[in-house]
Parts: sequence; C-alpha cells; structure tokens
Amino acid sequence: MPAAWTVMDAKGQLLRDFTAGSPLEVARRVVRTHYDAFRLQVSSSYRELFNRDLNRTLQREQWRIVAVRDRNGSRRGNGQRQSNFN
Repeated sequence: MPAAWTVMDAKGQLLRDFTAGSPLEVARRVVRTHYDAFRLQVSSSYRELFNRDLNRTLQREQWRIVAVRDRNGSRRGNGQRQSNFN
C-alpha cells in the first residue's frame, strides 16, 4: 500500500488538507506559487527556487512534511520525512 503524506504543525496536529501521495505533491500544495511538476523534475535551478520557497513557508508556519501513520501507530510506506527535493 502506498504511503500517504501530509503536513504536521508545531503542535503535532496533522493538517489533512495537504494530504497527498508523495512529499513533492504535498510540498506543491504548501507553497502558494504554482510550480510546474515537470520542470521540478528536470530543472535544478527551478527546483532550487521551489525548495527556497517551500523551506521559507515551512519555517514560517513551523510545519513539517511527514508520512501518515495508520491507526495502529505504525508508519505507512518508507516513513521518511522530507522538505527538500533535490
């Protein structure tokens, strides 16, 4: 079963509005500016701008992108936490 990812705030609450199938999809929802998914994959300079915008937003809001845990408390998927997509 594929992992689900979302945002966790500073209080440890999961923000379900940002839930997606990958950390990159969540990140694209977090930033207010539209970033093209294809260009993020192929352009390192474009990805650098995106990462800067993403990290600024995550720090300002005190959020983290995390893998969602199931009801038993075990992490689904690979369980990595990411905020940088280089």
